[in-house]
Amino acid sequence: MAASASSTLNFSTKPSHTSLSWKTRIGSSSVFAVAALSPRRDQRQYPRFVIFSMGAKPTVLVAEKLGEAGVDLLKEFADVDCSYNLSPEELRNKISLCDALIVRSGTKVSREVFESSGGRLKVVGRAGVGIDNVDLAAATEHGCLVVNAPTANTVAAAEHGIALLTAMARNIAQADASVKAGKWLRNKYVGVSLVGKTLAVMGFGKVGSEVARRAKGLGMHVIAHDPYAPADRARAIGVELVSFDEAIASADFISLHMPLTSATKKVLNDETFAKMKKGVRIVNVARGGVIDEDALVRALDAGIVAQAALDVFTVEPPSKDSKLIQHENVTATPHLGASTMEAQEGVAIEIAEAVVGALKGELAATAVNAPMVPAEVLSELKPFVELAEKLGRLAVQLVAGGSGVKSVKVTYGSARAPDDLDTRLLRAMITKGLIEPISSAFVNLVNADFTAKQRGLRIAEERSLLNGSPESPLEFIRVQIANVESKFASAVSDSGEIRVEGRVKDGIPHLTKVGSFEVDVSLEGSIILCRQVDQPGMIGKVGSILSEENVNVSFMSVGRVAPRKHAVMAIGVDEQPSKESLKRIGEIPAVEEFVYLKL
Repeated sequence: MAASASSTLNFSTKPSHTSLSWKTRIGSSSVFAVAALSPRRDQRQYPRFVIFSMGAKPTVLVAEKLGEAGVDLLKEFADVDCSYNLSPEELRNKISLCDALIVRSGTKVSREVFESSGGRLKVVGRAGVGIDNVDLAAATEHGCLVVNAPTANTVAAAEHGIALLTAMARNIAQADASVKAGKWLRNKYVGVSLVGKTLAVMGFGKVGSEVARRAKGLGMHVIAHDPYAPADRARAIGVELVSFDEAIASADFISLHMPLTSATKKVLNDETFAKMKKGVRIVNVARGGVIDEDALVRALDAGIVAQAALDVFTVEPPSKDSKLIQHENVTATPHLGASTMEAQEGVAIEIAEAVVGALKGELAATAVNAPMVPAEVLSELKPFVELAEKLGRLAVQLVAGGSGVKSVKVTYGSARAPDDLDTRLLRAMITKGLIEPISSAFVNLVNADFTAKQRGLRIAEERSLLNGSPESPLEFIRVQIANVESKFASAVSDSGEIRVEGRVKDGIPHLTKVGSFEVDVSLEGSIILCRQVDQPGMIGKVGSILSEENVNVSFMSVGRVAPRKHAVMAIGVDEQPSKESLKRIGEIPAVEEFVYLKL
């Protein structure tokens, strides 16, 4: 019997490439597709043709060593191609035949990889936590989901942190090298005891809390700093949550477990080292970039830091002549935090399950990039999406103290009926703004609620129904954080909550209210908020200080309760002012408080 056939021809043009695809069904079981991709305009290549069976098993390319248990799980669902140590060109040539790609940290999944896939690549799995080697923007543009494995190596990383802590305290590495060199220097390698000493855990997430448990078992007094750590979980372990400055000032040992973000990059620097006890000891199994390595060398030479035990570095591997690596008071390991047989197997299973689930069309809790959003919805909400994220970022930067953010209320002012406004994307972006600046999480529509719940963050939404035309989806968004202290007292409303409110004007998000003060400043660049006595010349004084440093002021707005009383000045700046300039602004007699907020 002759096989029946049907065909579909599609043609699409994108900025990066032009594609022509043809599908035909032969019989009732298999669909075959032919895709022709023209080269990018900057590439001198012939068009590439890809032929694949759409009714067959999906193909998963495993580009780096993965535990056997994970590979076996993948093979139950897909055809698995384990090809290690591929060059970038080899990866680009192979990727058009694959539906999924699994990598560790050594393979760079660039924009060119996604472009070379011809749209076939559906999911990239990162076997581990960090995804610095995956171009998330390109993945999203090409409709490719990115998932990671954030939990399986928790215990391994915590154990390595404790191993470095104890080895550093007792000079294990230095003494071992000495004995193997034929020396017997018992008096030189006298260590320090851990019992009764204060350990500051900087970042009280999964790994940080496991380190705290083990340190308590060693008889240490443990304190922690983390804006999102649930107080009840800390109390259950016997850990006191404190502010950042209190943690570093009172610690005998500091263990770093924070993500590398714009807020934490080089958070340990000359200024913060100067606030520490002389003779403090530091452990880092988190990310190398959270420490200013040159500043650490200076602190070691000055005796401020007695010892450091490091598993991670800004550049890996570090140079052989690195002053930090060669320092006699530094213990170094080559990024071994997750390197146990049990952790490797756990990561393999976790990422395999996530990739298989994604290929089946399931929503993955470990997704780290945004899913595709209908074009018409995204087009309408786009300026409000940006406003939502920036309001979240502003609000969380106003929080002070060690109590952490637990309760957030979001109010949407709109003339539309409730069923005509889907706020899931807006809520996700507010959550993104609240969490990402001080977390390793990547928040999107898929995982926003999961990520917030995981951190004990409750986000309540309410609608304020307004009279007017429903042509615009929203009039304003208001974000309120309850039960926290504020770095800027004027941001606290009459009800005792940090409150910021914004609107979209001519397609650009604006901050329109801080606490009870009305302002109007574009949310571009960064913002300086000042509370001052309302008097002539204040705008000129502040503007003069900024102009001397060539800091461009994009917007400036003053909100006041009454003439000659208190006022709040909001200043939008294109560049970050120096600490000296901010200090000079704070020293203006009429300025009662100020804060710099980075967007």
